[in-house]
Amino acid sequence: MKKFALAITTIAVVALGLNTPALAQDQDSGEDLLLEQVIVTATKRAESIYDVPIAVSAFTEEVLFRQGIVDITDIGKFVPNMTVTAFGAGQVSSINVWIRGIGIQDHMITTEPGVAVYVDGVYLGRQIGQNWSLSNIERVEVLRGPQGTLYGRNSIGGAVNIITRKPGDESGGRVTANVGSRGRIGGDFYWNQAFTDTFAASITGAYTQRDGVGDFLNHNASKEVGELNEWNTRLAARWAPTDDFSVLFTYDKADGDNGLRPYTTLIDEVPTGLLYGLGARNVDVSDDPYDNNGAFHYDSNGAVVDRSGVSHEADGWSLTADWAMTDNLSWKFIYSDRSSEYVSGLDDDSIGSLAGELNEGLMEILWGWSEEVLAGAIANGERAVLFQYPETGFADQKSAELQLFGDWDHWDFVTGLFYFEEEGGNDQSNFFAGNPGQFINRQEFESLAIYGNLGFQVTDALRLSVGARYTDDEKDAFSNPIVGLPSMRGERDLNETTWEVAASWQLNDRLNLYGTIQNGYQSPQFDARPFACIGVPDCYVAGDNVTAVNYEVGLKGRPLDSLSMAAAVFFTDYEDLPYQISDQEGGAGFNTINLIVDQKTTGFEWESLWAPTDNFNMRLTLGYLDVDVKDPNPVVVAPLTPEWTGSLSPEYTTQLNNNGTIVWRMDISYRDDMYGQPYSNVPITDIDSRTLVNFDVAYHDPDGRWLLAAYGRNVTDEEYDNARVLPTDYVLVILNNDRSEFGLRFMYTFGL
Repeated sequence: MKKFALAITTIAVVALGLNTPALAQDQDSGEDLLLEQVIVTATKRAESIYDVPIAVSAFTEEVLFRQGIVDITDIGKFVPNMTVTAFGAGQVSSINVWIRGIGIQDHMITTEPGVAVYVDGVYLGRQIGQNWSLSNIERVEVLRGPQGTLYGRNSIGGAVNIITRKPGDESGGRVTANVGSRGRIGGDFYWNQAFTDTFAASITGAYTQRDGVGDFLNHNASKEVGELNEWNTRLAARWAPTDDFSVLFTYDKADGDNGLRPYTTLIDEVPTGLLYGLGARNVDVSDDPYDNNGAFHYDSNGAVVDRSGVSHEADGWSLTADWAMTDNLSWKFIYSDRSSEYVSGLDDDSIGSLAGELNEGLMEILWGWSEEVLAGAIANGERAVLFQYPETGFADQKSAELQLFGDWDHWDFVTGLFYFEEEGGNDQSNFFAGNPGQFINRQEFESLAIYGNLGFQVTDALRLSVGARYTDDEKDAFSNPIVGLPSMRGERDLNETTWEVAASWQLNDRLNLYGTIQNGYQSPQFDARPFACIGVPDCYVAGDNVTAVNYEVGLKGRPLDSLSMAAAVFFTDYEDLPYQISDQEGGAGFNTINLIVDQKTTGFEWESLWAPTDNFNMRLTLGYLDVDVKDPNPVVVAPLTPEWTGSLSPEYTTQLNNNGTIVWRMDISYRDDMYGQPYSNVPITDIDSRTLVNFDVAYHDPDGRWLLAAYGRNVTDEEYDNARVLPTDYVLVILNNDRSEFGLRFMYTFGL
């Protein structure tokens, strides 16, 4: 609390020091600045980003293009205290968003995201197999801190709002294409057309193909390691028979047929593990960790099973109706139906053992192999699989939200009803130390909530708001870790009331000071892989409600003609927060349980754009987190939470004689080292810091119709870990899939 008090004092001193008449100039003098006052809807009201009483980062379409941002992973590089990891079940499409040390460590159906992601108001419940494309985007908003009194779903870490262009807002379109190293071929298109005064439609499509970062060395695999082959499309149609009423229909679909994510295994570092005991060593792993030395295996009929590929598929539709009943009162209704599925899984040991080297005891372990199959494998010098978890998963969700907005004199409000249901599961055909088995996981989830937020403009400079939410959740989970042994079922019906109070004070024409207290909630989770609960009564249960209270003070605005900024300090108190812990349960399987802790986080965030001249600007972000975990075990720490995050993005524009321009840009992003697992005394699971460097040099034609750019991503070819897991017998290291890439991109705009 001392650090938090010191930070608040610093913000106050800065605010008072900058609150001088000399800075209170007419805002028209700043109209030619490069940074516009981005209009956001983070609080369900269209307002300047400077006036929103929460920490929010906004990325307009122009910023997305200029910074080469193509998905949420890229956005995570340029938001303070935000980190995006990707390692679910070996998928290359998995997106795990972390904000202020809160996120999700696993992909199983029983886990609960700590950060909510929305597309046009529709909540996305799962992070594998969704459409994360940003090819038709008006704006992306990243809200930090607990959310719930303004949005459909609870979240204790934050929210990411993706807002697409609406049909009829404009007529025209855009086509982009890019080619690059590593076999990169891709592009996207966007077309928007008003057919009549009342009907408009748009369509978007994107395709990405890229070679992998390594090879599968022990069999003739169908894919390369980390290979990408994905496409997505989105159709939207809007009917507006009157100025006061409109209906928007959208449908989107995403499909990926990719290579297994790069990973490797550390064996010598765990000399007490089963792999080491069976004679395996690090020298058995491929010399290049981005190559895969794992084995294929045979099914019960002796046919080869290729585990080099992963796939995902998702589609969904939504219907949004807007009705302005009066000048002061309006309704909005959003309904959505979405489905996703994937095929994936890992050969965890990364090596297999040469079949000819199997000792008699190991041959007995590998009882799933027939003598004929084993003899053939020995003759061919093939490898036997030891730890393998092929996996499939699915999730079906429906949501409905009814919102009412009002605005009278100095008062404004938003209130809503939200309903969400999800049914999903994960299946694994485990092969653990030669023991074949089947793991089944299922969950049905229903959530019903009512929320409201009331604002009052006390004076021209001071605005106050209060919000509250009541949520009722029901979960019904089923797990059978080993089919043939006793299964288990858990049910939980729970509710929680959360609230928020906020104040925003306009110090002068340039600066806004805000303070907020947010109370957030997340429903508790069942253990993801409860092998330890087999045959144990009252073991398979969900914990207590996860709650968070966030105290925050911030300063936003344009203190100088050449500088715009946003700074925030915060203290967040989390109770009953689950950390996922994985180990091997007695040779039976991969056990994942929830370690319940209390956590206190103090932090600081800074975002700024400095534009000293018309042709030069530089964006800077900086985030700091100090996390104190309250647990009887003193070595328990917050996982996947870097202490420092930052980015620096200088940009210079050269004006040419033909009135065209060349924009020179570089982006440097940094994420500090962090713990891969929630233990400070296991250094082999620590994740090193990483610094990524991108560049982009783009020629813009004089009419602004097209551009041609040369780009470089991860130009220093940084190799880093996305995750490190210690399941007792070895260390599983999930590697990055964004190795260095250089290429050209072209964009042509028509009619916009």
